[in-house]
Amino acid sequence: MTDPKRHNHYIGGEWVAATAYSANINPSDLSDVIGEYAQADAAQVQTAIDAARAAFPAWSTSGIQARSDALDKVGSEILARKEELGTLLAREEGKTLPEAIGEVSRAGNIFKFFAGECLRLSGDYLPSVRPGVHVEVTREALGVVGLITPWNFPIAIPAWKIAPALAYGNCVVFKPADLVPGCAWALAEIISRAGFPAGVFNLVMGSGRVVGDAIVHSPKVDGVSFTGSVGVGRQIAISCVSRQAKVQLEMGGKNPQVILDDADLKQAVELAVQSAFYSTGQRCTASSRLIVTAGIHDKFVEAMAERMRSIKVGHALQAGIDIGPVVSRAQLDQDLGYIDIARNEGARLVAGGSLVTCDTEGYFLAPALFADSTADMRISREEVFGPVANIIKVADYEAALAMANDTEFGLSAGIATTSLKYANHFKRHSQAGMVMVNLPTAGVDYHVPFGGRKGSSYGSREQGRYAQEFYTVVKTSYIGS
Repeated sequence: MTDPKRHNHYIGGEWVAATAYSANINPSDLSDVIGEYAQADAAQVQTAIDAARAAFPAWSTSGIQARSDALDKVGSEILARKEELGTLLAREEGKTLPEAIGEVSRAGNIFKFFAGECLRLSGDYLPSVRPGVHVEVTREALGVVGLITPWNFPIAIPAWKIAPALAYGNCVVFKPADLVPGCAWALAEIISRAGFPAGVFNLVMGSGRVVGDAIVHSPKVDGVSFTGSVGVGRQIAISCVSRQAKVQLEMGGKNPQVILDDADLKQAVELAVQSAFYSTGQRCTASSRLIVTAGIHDKFVEAMAERMRSIKVGHALQAGIDIGPVVSRAQLDQDLGYIDIARNEGARLVAGGSLVTCDTEGYFLAPALFADSTADMRISREEVFGPVANIIKVADYEAALAMANDTEFGLSAGIATTSLKYANHFKRHSQAGMVMVNLPTAGVDYHVPFGGRKGSSYGSREQGRYAQEFYTVVKTSYIGS
């Protein structure tokens, strides 16, 4: 048997080999090696940063049509290859194939959106308070940006960082999560043929301790956009602020899904299942706290248990599967650990929570739902990042709102209700960056801002036109007659 194909870094317009490579393993089938991917050392990261720095002066002042054309070409190829790339995504991350294809389509549309943004750059031309003077307010590229992405959305999150960075004239050093380098490499290969000058985009793969640290601490990197864990994000913030680099963080969530007495029960159950368990619960916007008012609580618990019996867990590429595997052994152990913690704290396991045997060896776990839980349990406070959710019973809407806001996080929050009064009040008083009414807490559009409050996010929003807040700097020019 031949060795799996080796995939190299992309630095300064060339594919660069490494001294070490890491195997990319399919969590649905541990015998399936997707490929071997380069592991950068600090010197290679510095070479990539230097290449980006050298390319920046010309790229940041280049014509907007050339930028738009290159980004549109990337988006078109991603969309044309969505089934192929979706299969790769499902293999390496474990999303079901329909979800994976959907994520790839989203990535393609993101590039096309920002191809248009290149042509929609705007500013202000204002009179001064001084006679004979006018003022121009314009935006310019930030500089060299380091982009560090997580494993749960291996092509969509890279897309929503890379596309605006390039659209606004920045040069990129991109580090994907070590668990899922396959989609990142495929995206880099597409970008390498789209017409960007050498050094404008660079891919360096490897561990966060080596590659991430080198990016974050480099004085030649003007800004860092990071999506990942709270602990790592806070350390990145400290490092960037200490050297006055711009920083943007998307981190954890403990998102509430409120179910009120007047909710449509069938709709509430379906959106709760999708919020908590689809994508194996491995979404920062997933709802792991189901806050249910007393009048509907018992019916909701019973209906959820019934609905969960029909959820099919299995190989991500298998037709008819609802939920694929957990992404890795370490993540599976974490999920199982929290299931044990919930039991020991006195929560009642209503459904799931056990390993699932399939035709292939993988990390398969039946989604776990707990009832009879309280707000002070760890299962109610800490982010599991897996298919584990708990139901908390409350007296009424006011108690539900207070419970929803009783968290250090503030990314996404949902409410199921037929009351316009409660829906409007929740939208206004929920302490979350995104609010969903009669919709799952997970699932967002690519053309509008994404981000949270409190411990979930730091810095300006991602996606849509709001992305310019991070990737550009404002310049004010005064012109005398």
